[in-house]
Amino acid sequence: MSEKQYVVFKLGKEDYGIDIMNVKEIGPYQKSVKLPNTPDFIEGIINFRDRVIPIINLKERFKLQDDGITNDTRIIIINLKEKQVGFVVDEASQTVRLDDENIDPAPDVISNIHRRYITGVGKLDENRLLILIDLEKVLSEEEKEQIGKIELEK
Repeated sequence: MSEKQYVVFKLGKEDYGIDIMNVKEIGPYQKSVKLPNTPDFIEGIINFRDRVIPIINLKERFKLQDDGITNDTRIIIINLKEKQVGFVVDEASQTVRLDDENIDPAPDVISNIHRRYITGVGKLDENRLLILIDLEKVLSEEEKEQIGKIELEK
């Protein structure tokens, strides 16, 4: 039986989880500089530890209602190939361990597009589910290319 550790974050009222091995850092929200001619879900760029990194608004990407920034809003930084990318989430406050037996595959009702990045559903207890996603797969190859150009143009 294999066990993995996940960073739990919220988008609205829903809990999501990402493999802790994919997370470089979780930082407080900081306002980004909007870039022209970028997709709506790219919030902009920030200077994070002397590196300019693009920031993606996950609610915008997932087409969820955005209630704005709060004191709990965080940026989850991951390595996407050789560059760092930040994802804005409503809250990121805990980690959990899940055995493989407590993870079900993504339900059939999920479209093929979403199935690309939804890796499964974790059962934390009988009243709490965790949607497990792979942030590296949230973006299409074309979108990753666009993000790669952002750093080249700085």
